[in-house]
Amino acid sequence: MAAMITSIAPSAAAEELRQGGKLLLTNGIASVEGSTGGGLASWSLIAGNETRDGIGGSVHATVAEFKDYRLDTEGLAVGFFNRVELSYARQALNTKAIGQALGLGYGYKLNQDIYGAKLRVAGDAVYGDPLMPQIAVGIQHKRNLDSQVTDAVGAAESEGTDFYVSATKLFLSHSILIGATARYTKANQGGLLGFGGDKNNDYGVQFEGSLGYQLSRKLVIGGEYRTKPDNLSIAREDDWYDFFAAYAINRNLTLAAAYVDLGSIATSAEQRGGLISLRASF
Repeated sequence: MAAMITSIAPSAAAEELRQGGKLLLTNGIASVEGSTGGGLASWSLIAGNETRDGIGGSVHATVAEFKDYRLDTEGLAVGFFNRVELSYARQALNTKAIGQALGLGYGYKLNQDIYGAKLRVAGDAVYGDPLMPQIAVGIQHKRNLDSQVTDAVGAAESEGTDFYVSATKLFLSHSILIGATARYTKANQGGLLGFGGDKNNDYGVQFEGSLGYQLSRKLVIGGEYRTKPDNLSIAREDDWYDFFAAYAINRNLTLAAAYVDLGSIATSAEQRGGLISLRASF
């Protein structure tokens, strides 16, 4: 999912969209892992409405409903001077009837805490050189709270850390946003099924890509694609993708919705469904 602005004339029109210094929607939304980005992908943008002159932040809630699972994510992020971001998210994967079939009990929830930090190291997503993206490096430490489940599926660890490099650029004259992220990880289903496994216990580089197009000042559509490792023999893991729309309700609230395909999760194939996310920023 994406958030961007269309090409607008400077002065009055630009000032109308400002709040805390940033133009409307140029602070992205919350990814399912809590950092600023799209729904599935991390971006180099920093949370909050403030620029280099202040401290901003955001809180979010996301619900994704699939055939056999439901994912709930809540979290917050703080941006310092448009340079550093600190984030936290709690994920809960409701296994519904699949939990009973797996011997966990109906509606058993897999829980995970994600602590993130991001540093913008070069460029600007909106201003400056039109061909130079904003580049950031980030880290996410993930603590799975259901080690008995991760052990049962063959994961090597219940805690792990992802490292990533992200580049994001908004091409104002074309109303297009492009993002690309390289993630160094061995997380199974983002960490909800632990880290590493019997097939592979090594870190590898995975790709996250985003493309968005501005239909109006407040409405963006687009898509994302995210490759995944495949470490567990008993639980094949597929790549993720989505098609999204994001709407700025006002200068503080953004609502996003998406059709999401996560492929196979814990032996259950064709996990497709809808996602809705609300983010409040200041």
